[in-house]
Amino acid sequence: MDGYDDTELKRRKAAEREQFHPETYTGTSPVSVNKLGHFVYEVTDVERTVRFWTQVMGFKETDRNEHGMVFFRCGKDHHAIGLKPVKDKTRRDLKAGLQMEHLAMEVDNIDMLFKARDFLKANNIPITFEGRKGAGCNISINFLDPDGFEFEIYCQMDQVDESGRLRPPEQFRRVKSLEEARDNPVPEKW
Repeated sequence: MDGYDDTELKRRKAAEREQFHPETYTGTSPVSVNKLGHFVYEVTDVERTVRFWTQVMGFKETDRNEHGMVFFRCGKDHHAIGLKPVKDKTRRDLKAGLQMEHLAMEVDNIDMLFKARDFLKANNIPITFEGRKGAGCNISINFLDPDGFEFEIYCQMDQVDESGRLRPPEQFRRVKSLEEARDNPVPEKW
């Protein structure tokens, strides 16, 4: 299984639990968020939504991956919006609302991620992914809030300069732990 399949399995296992979080948290959280980073949501027609983000909103398409996801930037961060194709391509029930995959928040560095992981585990908060997935090469931890919604804290997002030059996919170095991400860094220049 790749990181995406593992994440889905971990979400389902957590959903089977009666309670996602304890009534009270122990310890003091080390998390200090710098900014809201990127938002990934599910869409029924990726190409139609690509046209919206590029032609209406003025974002630049940054990357596509083998899972059909498309990433867009509006600044130097590799991506600010991500589109994830839904498996069921039927038209959405508009009353159901936005189908968020995850919202990500930037933290200073990998040390913060290690401390956050320890805190999340100590409080039995479901972690659905840790490591590096690919496009943008950010190192991250994905976890569930008390209602089962997924959030991500990350660091080291690739920055895109005026040339628009992107890291080649062969440098993504996908890994499934913070230790592997630390021990297998991506090249600083590409």
